[in-house]
Amino acid sequence: MDSEISPDLQCDGVSKNFGELLAVDRVSVDIPAGSFFSILGPSGCGKTTLMRMIAGFEDPSAGNIRIKGRSVVGTPPNKRNVKMVFQQLALFPMMNVEQNIAYGLQCRGTGKIEVSRRVHEVLERIGLPGVGKKEVAQLSGGQKQRIAIARCMVLDPDVLLLDEPLGALDLKLRDRMKIELKLLQHQFNTTFLYITHDQSEALVMSDHVAVMNAGRFEQIGTPEELYHTPKSAFVAGFVGDSNRWKARISAVATDGVHVEADGGGAFLGHAGGGANLTKGDRVSVFVRPEAISVTRRAESESDPAKPNRIDGVVDSRLFNGANSRVLVLVNGGQRVEVDTPQSGASASLAPGELVVLSWSREQTMCFHAT
Repeated sequence: MDSEISPDLQCDGVSKNFGELLAVDRVSVDIPAGSFFSILGPSGCGKTTLMRMIAGFEDPSAGNIRIKGRSVVGTPPNKRNVKMVFQQLALFPMMNVEQNIAYGLQCRGTGKIEVSRRVHEVLERIGLPGVGKKEVAQLSGGQKQRIAIARCMVLDPDVLLLDEPLGALDLKLRDRMKIELKLLQHQFNTTFLYITHDQSEALVMSDHVAVMNAGRFEQIGTPEELYHTPKSAFVAGFVGDSNRWKARISAVATDGVHVEADGGGAFLGHAGGGANLTKGDRVSVFVRPEAISVTRRAESESDPAKPNRIDGVVDSRLFNGANSRVLVLVNGGQRVEVDTPQSGASASLAPGELVVLSWSREQTMCFHAT
């Protein structure tokens, strides 16, 4: 992350115990001002517990949390300039839109004229200037999302926390809201901390993402870094789609790491995340579906740039709009997923056809088996 930008939020060795359960384990991160930062991880990994500590609903068992450089440990939620959007949104159904947005300002004792000005200003900024008098029940799902954010942003928070706010939306609206949330974050230039188990949300919206597993951050980086250069088997398997082989290293040479896959197949790869791999180590091998080429066996030619080759038979072909996913059975039953365009020779592949899969050393990531 850009060290020139001062952080709005800092966690220094933050841990949280619930009895003998260690929910968050020595988490440290600096989140730059004005960034969209996501914490991505499976259910139960500790991400919501960490957010609750940042919001003030839980106290850390160890470590420190700073907002704008000042420690907030022990400071109650209403004394921190942090606001939170929940999955349920928690809009007041008995109030109209303007009243919902104005509520926090009124609790602060802000004057009526100033409240009215700021409410109308924030409605303009979120692109809903004409809905102020509407009841909450009259709003669409996307409008409710934006009103929930406006209700927080009218209070000018240092950090906005969002706890899986898109989880209750249907798929199409969720995809649209990913873009809208990113645009809103740019519009307000406020630090957004977003919690999700959905990798597509984190990758599309975030400037940086922390991948969390078992209470710890496995890796922090840009979406591109996490996808293309994962530092652990967990990140490689959790971020994006991957084919995975269990294998054993047969040699470590100048041209790369040589592995023999369980059930058959010899591949050339590289040590993912700079892992120290040696001959005989058990490893997990990851290859992205889009990195694999598929050709009919009768038409296949050796390509030095793609030394990894394995025979297979097409099991099925799944239409996916802009591309297709071809499922190929190899090694007596393992299914390999391959992404192909809707045009070209691969577009007409049919179940039962004999094919060859090939891919490069650079696209073959090897990690210690877990």
